[in-house]
Amino acid sequence: MTAVVHSSLAGGRWQTFSLMEQLANVGSEVERALNWKERGNMEYSRLALERALELLGLTIDDPRHRSRLKEMTRLREALLDFFLGNNEFRSTERSWRGYFYAYAIAAAAQKSRTAAEG
Repeated sequence: MTAVVHSSLAGGRWQTFSLMEQLANVGSEVERALNWKERGNMEYSRLALERALELLGLTIDDPRHRSRLKEMTRLREALLDFFLGNNEFRSTERSWRGYFYAYAIAAAAQKSRTAAEG
């Protein structure tokens, strides 16, 4: 992998985000990786995947999510299997989009509730 891309997030800002926001951001990078893969630009797809894995690593390292460590590391394993492995988990582009879309919706709803309360 390349050097840290999200240095301000790695510096502690990532831990100010909720789990929903963190995974929605991971999902944004996965979406980019899928889109570039569809367009045949494997280099850009790989770079987006690296950014997604970096953000997922920050999520895994977030002490608030210790009870979800197995889930998060399995997510990383499945992403790597889909993009770089033999796709033994039988993931599809559609299943990845659906998985992360749920987090994007939840994060947006959470943000909306917070704005309404404040």
